[in-house]
Amino acid sequence: MPRSNQRFPHWESSGRKEEVKIIDKGVRINREIRAREVRVIDPEGKQLGILPLVEALRTAANSELDLVEVSPKSEPPVCRIMDYGKFKYQQQKKTHDAKKKQAVVHLKEVKLRPKTEEHDFQFKLRHIERFLKEGNKTKVTVVFRGRELAHPDIGRKMLARMTDESKEWAKVEQEPKFEGRNCVMILAPLQAQKQP
Repeated sequence: MPRSNQRFPHWESSGRKEEVKIIDKGVRINREIRAREVRVIDPEGKQLGILPLVEALRTAANSELDLVEVSPKSEPPVCRIMDYGKFKYQQQKKTHDAKKKQAVVHLKEVKLRPKTEEHDFQFKLRHIERFLKEGNKTKVTVVFRGRELAHPDIGRKMLARMTDESKEWAKVEQEPKFEGRNCVMILAPLQAQKQP
């Protein structure tokens, strides 16, 4: 079935893809600005007043800079004369730095069975302690199989014991609840920041 040009406007009738110009969403520059008059701010931050668009574009061209619409919703729109490439680069740098500073919290999972022995329980508890001290949340799951489902109280007791033994470095974010054949509880670290 041939592609419809209405549904896919970027496809030509021959089936080849046209080049689509990608513009930064929400920011209009130079000839993309649609207002007749704009309030212009020069590169130093000084207001030049309300100018017709053609004159504002001429002023920006004389400075060898771009006219960028910074506040399109005000009346008239506010435009600033600046180097758009440099402005965009600085914004990308800011978002990149913000992502670096952002704390990433992972959800680690530890699985137990109702018949888990004492040594294995302590081993899993040490894993949970390490995960929480790294600043990650931990999902503790007790997996039931077959006839073990007849005794859900064993799983709840196990999770209650886990909560009791980890109360120094963890708090319960989600109380134990059944999800199908599993009893699930989520623990979160007491301190939000990672310890070195």
